[in-house]
Amino acid sequence: MRANAAGLCLSILLGAGICAAQNAPAPAAEPAPTRLQPDQSSLYCSGFFTDQKVPDQMRVISGEQSNYKITFVQGDYVYINRGMNKGVKVGDEFSVVRQASDTGVVPWFAWQKRLTDAMGSGYEDEGRIRVVVTHAKVSIAQVVFSCNYIQRGDIIRPFQDRPSPPYKEPAAFDHFAKVSGKPVAMVVTMSNFRQSAGTNTTVYINLGSGQGVKVGDYFRVFRYQGSRHETVYQIKDYQYMTYGFGSAPERYSWNDLPREILGEGIVLSVTKNSSTVLITYSSSAIYSGDYVEVE
Repeated sequence: MRANAAGLCLSILLGAGICAAQNAPAPAAEPAPTRLQPDQSSLYCSGFFTDQKVPDQMRVISGEQSNYKITFVQGDYVYINRGMNKGVKVGDEFSVVRQASDTGVVPWFAWQKRLTDAMGSGYEDEGRIRVVVTHAKVSIAQVVFSCNYIQRGDIIRPFQDRPSPPYKEPAAFDHFAKVSGKPVAMVVTMSNFRQSAGTNTTVYINLGSGQGVKVGDYFRVFRYQGSRHETVYQIKDYQYMTYGFGSAPERYSWNDLPREILGEGIVLSVTKNSSTVLITYSSSAIYSGDYVEVE
């Protein structure tokens, strides 16, 4: 009797388990992997070079608490020299930019100044503002995003979305990639006019839409052994000999040896003669004057 009862209980439990399994919700499908892409700061704080004059009639003229505040950041209120009589409305958004110039006296490599001038004028992205109050001739705007500080005299222009190109699929980096045969140029300068770059640094290349470059393209960065066009001192013939540390059995010039692949980057924006490139991978330091090719 007890055995029959135990069997009945087991049957009931098994049946309940089967029913529960049948009524259980199907496992949720795994979400499709998302492709990584540049974030907001990378896109909207990257700056640019252009050979076209950026309209500069619209400016930041002051801001709240200006008796002691000389710079403005996210959350602050600034005043602009346009109001209802020029069509400005509450909710309008503007980008804030500032023309930048390199205060360095000595160029990093032989042709840097000439190539920089050919790209045009450099502009820093400082942030984005949104109009909250309008008057007849001026408006009040709040800083809704800042890359750096905003100050009086900064240029404002209508905000435009920038495309966010996806990164390439993850793959092993080829340190010895063959020559692509596509256009070659140089890393002419970098954000904040620094001279060395690594992953997540913005650099400026002297190839642009006039040479067929478009947003989302990739540049490969490389260097030739034996290069001595940098201002920094380089030992002559270092590629095949250095006194006291051995030497090759014969002379090798720069084009006799493999080039060094330093990294790669994605194009964030382009103008006629230049591209803004975010370095997405670097195996070693990248310097102004290093070469690039379209992948």
